[in-house]
Amino acid sequence: QVQLVESGGGLVQPGGSLRLSCAASGTFFTIYTMGWYRQGPGKQRELVATITSGGSTNYADSVKGRFTISRDNVNYTVYLQMNSLKVEDTAVYYCNADHPRGVANYWGQGTQVTVSS
Repeated sequence: QVQLVESGGGLVQPGGSLRLSCAASGTFFTIYTMGWYRQGPGKQRELVATITSGGSTNYADSVKGRFTISRDNVNYTVYLQMNSLKVEDTAVYYCNADHPRGVANYWGQGTQVTVSS
């Protein structure tokens, strides 16, 4: 059973920063595309950023230039560095692992990020 455990969420003021972490179980990590998604109040879950096994990244337009996704293939962890946070970034952030051939997909339990003054 694959497990993804997120951490690092919390309350931050507008303009502040947070770093989310997602620790993955198992050696599968190195071949999976890892991603961060979020679901704001009353909204559908949306893509924030993804990173392939080779390190190629993709970002939602709303976070480009502010958020950075990275991965540590030795410690099976993916990170999301979030800078210049805005009130509209408030959401539950979910970690995702997606097999490159689409045969498996896993989600973490989510971590709350609240941006408020």
